[in-house]
Amino acid sequence: MLVILLLGTGPALAEYGDVVINNYSDKAGMRPAIFPHWFHRIRFRCKVCHADLGFQFKAGGNDITMLKIIDGEFCGACHNGDVAWSVENCNLCHSGKPNTSTQVHQSTLQKLLAPEKPKAKE
Repeated sequence: MLVILLLGTGPALAEYGDVVINNYSDKAGMRPAIFPHWFHRIRFRCKVCHADLGFQFKAGGNDITMLKIIDGEFCGACHNGDVAWSVENCNLCHSGKPNTSTQVHQSTLQKLLAPEKPKAKE
């Protein structure tokens, strides 16, 4: 029962410009995390996350783990139960469709680039 609650059954909540974070989620049996970039951007200047907290300007460019977040790194700098909700509310972030790769959701770049062709077996 707990597994069902953690995995959730609702639709993915990603919208245009959100960042899908799935470096470790699928392997851990969790849905990918969705970072609502514009929700945060209208509240904070870019430097708050990208300079002060050290987020790189590239989806997948950060080695974000739950342990680091719990230790106050990355998202955990604010999502600590004081500034914003704490990490115990898994489904608030882990709401993506399973097997969605780390990416900026429906970015213009995605629409311009052809999907990678599978590599031929040797």
